Amino acid sequence: MMEAFDPNHVDQAVFVVGERDETLDEPWRACPHARLIHVSDGVLTVRTETGRWVVPPGHAVWIVPNVLHRLSAPRPVQRYSLYAAADAAPLPAQSGALVPDALVQALLIAAAALPYDQPFDEPASRLVQVLLDRLPGLPAAPLGLNWPGDPRIQRIADALSADPAQPAVLEDLATAAGVTARTAARLFVKETGQTFGQWRQQLRLLVALEHLGAGASVTQVALEVGYNDVSSFIAVFRDAFGDTPARYFR
Repeated sequence: MMEAFDPNHVDQAVFVVGERDETLDEPWRACPHARLIHVSDGVLTVRTETGRWVVPPGHAVWIVPNVLHRLSAPRPVQRYSLYAAADAAPLPAQSGALVPDALVQALLIAAAALPYDQPFDEPASRLVQVLLDRLPGLPAAPLGLNWPGDPRIQRIADALSADPAQPAVLEDLATAAGVTARTAARLFVKETGQTFGQWRQQLRLLVALEHLGAGASVTQVALEVGYNDVSSFIAVFRDAFGDTPARYFR
């Protein structure tokens, strides 16, 4: 695997880099730039200290400046990263998953061909400005999960992340984490904005996206994330992402 690109060595206020890796395990990093990471092929998992996103082809995740984040992918992934200084333009104020339109995707590819080690000429500057202008209007995508900060709830979240198919109920998980079920239920809403059941279902769906993107069958993925009824899994997946698992990556 090639050494990760370091944006801190680039003087440009805005630039785009295209990268492809056979596998990816980028270390935790933060930089003064905001970062839009668009995936054109493969599936990318992005983690921050407070969130987790699974990004399939045609989608992107926005990371605000100075936020620690980490990228990983078990299989080949092609991505385009837009780096923008905080004062370069009015930019999205919160990290989150986005759906770039066809124009933004084309602009990212074109901008990645520009040399970022020298000032842009006027046509290149206009191209980049159009790209920046379109970012605030991109729609959000339901591809993320807020990660709890309370250590007790983190232990529950980590246990479910390690084994999303486990059938343990909240009472059992809370006891193992040293907290009452009532307190755990309250803290899940406070820390993540979702009930425990909603959070667990979203975790299973994100893990399912990772496994489907790695080539696993729908039946296999349903079992791996805790659904004994494949039809129920397909229905939940379609409600969340707007298509069936078998058709989502086509």
